[in-house]
Amino acid sequence: MIFRSSVQNRSYGFMKDATLAPTIASFDYIIIGGGTSGCALAATLSQNASVLVLERGGSPYENPRAMDIDNFLNTLFNITPDSWSQPFISEDGVFNVRARVLGGDSVINAGFYSRAEEYYVEEAEWEMEEVEAAYEWVERKLVFKPQVVGWQSAFRNGLLEAGVLPYNGFTFDHIVGTKIGGTIFDPAGHRHSAADLLAYANPKSLVVYLHALVHKILFTTKGDQRPKAYGVIYQDADGVFHKAELAGNEMNEVILCAGALGSPQLLMLSGVGPKAHLESHDVNPVVVDLPMVGQGMGDNPLNSVFVPSPTPVEVSLIKVVGITKFDSFIEGFSRLRLSKPLNSRFFDGVLNLLSKTSFSTTSITKILKSIDLHLMDVLEIDGWIVNKVDGPISRGYLELRNKNPDDNPSVTFNYYQAPEDLEKCVKGLKTIMKVIKSKAFSKYKYPNATARELLNLMLSRPINLRPRHESALTNLTQFCIDTVITIWHYHGGCQVGKVVDKNYKVFGIDALRVVDGSTFFKSPGTNPQATNMMLGRYMGQKILRERNAFGKKIIRS
Repeated sequence: MIFRSSVQNRSYGFMKDATLAPTIASFDYIIIGGGTSGCALAATLSQNASVLVLERGGSPYENPRAMDIDNFLNTLFNITPDSWSQPFISEDGVFNVRARVLGGDSVINAGFYSRAEEYYVEEAEWEMEEVEAAYEWVERKLVFKPQVVGWQSAFRNGLLEAGVLPYNGFTFDHIVGTKIGGTIFDPAGHRHSAADLLAYANPKSLVVYLHALVHKILFTTKGDQRPKAYGVIYQDADGVFHKAELAGNEMNEVILCAGALGSPQLLMLSGVGPKAHLESHDVNPVVVDLPMVGQGMGDNPLNSVFVPSPTPVEVSLIKVVGITKFDSFIEGFSRLRLSKPLNSRFFDGVLNLLSKTSFSTTSITKILKSIDLHLMDVLEIDGWIVNKVDGPISRGYLELRNKNPDDNPSVTFNYYQAPEDLEKCVKGLKTIMKVIKSKAFSKYKYPNATARELLNLMLSRPINLRPRHESALTNLTQFCIDTVITIWHYHGGCQVGKVVDKNYKVFGIDALRVVDGSTFFKSPGTNPQATNMMLGRYMGQKILRERNAFGKKIIRS
């Protein structure tokens, strides 16, 4: 395996602000969203076609310090109109964020890199050799082997002592037991992101417009013929609208890579989705009645415990994971810091969001008043151990809230609706309690603090808007329900077999695909970014092969 990255902080000549875009232009491929899948896809397609990427956010290279590991929380919770993180609150009462930057979630996440399960690749009907090559293509640019010392070392040994066996050492593979995974943070603690994959691109064939907000996909609709995507309308930061169209080749396409919230939302805004819902929002015309757009939304529920340490700890994000036999993943962080004014700015932003949800400001204000977090100069977390439920059966849905593509849609995940998900949570929390009690981890917890007491501290934290029940103090099932949060691995909304086919082409429409996490039935591996980037590369090569075969067919005819 290769771990070195040849890409440092850089800008690209093909990367421009959308205010510099012409009023109208044409390309072979128009990619909506320059995130984890979109950057890999664009770099690949540019080798043999002209490609336009429309990214609604800015460049991660504008503020290199924000990409350092010390600034993880500050970047994640920096809530301003042009920040890389855009907050939203699900109708379940859980805080969340979505990326708004070139490179997508790889710019704001915890950096862990781990491949999908073998059975996941088989069920997706991907070619294993090509998947392997696509992962390696990503890894050559931006993945590193982490150093595991101090807190992370004790956490790893605590997992083993708690019975999460065997120990698999360092590997990208998804294997039951305890392992060290890859990271997109280099040894100096600087983040590398999917945007670095654009170094692979042919700079003569690629244009990336930043701060380019796509409003609508355009379709030709002639009589009884199938609708066909032929372009998009997008808006720059000055409010000026631009049009991008596909060039004449029949193989040219519009490809949605806007993520699990953005892709189904933009399909609906363009007239593709549940007819009755679109008509209720005055979306017209309804191009294709696709009832499953926005359905099947999943988010891996997370429950956690903060562990104050009597011993100084290093700054570390996820390096070690315990992959249990009961489909739950145990991960940990140490010495996370959120400094003022960002902590207060985040909660002010949350308050503003409440007007766009079904929650009243009373519920969050009550929680905020119970602590003085918004008055503190620095929030510092010594240790944070989390349990992620894998492949939740509980599913929800996404709907339009309005017709503004930059606003968050309404999303409901229905956390822990299925009893099976709750069972996994309880088993995961019991494993965390064993880790906290372990001899290996004893240096990093106060000796008189019991594991159950540490868990119960979460019941007084403003981690979500859900009601608290007294029974949660003793009942782990109720604790799971009351303290659920997100690990930012939401997916669904444009799932394979329901909205797109096995080649990610949207049902009932020509020249339109979706290539991102909205197509997933479950989040691949322990963390999905590796597979999102792999999918962009994998599908890019497949599309180019189809394009080449079509060209040869035309020549022969």
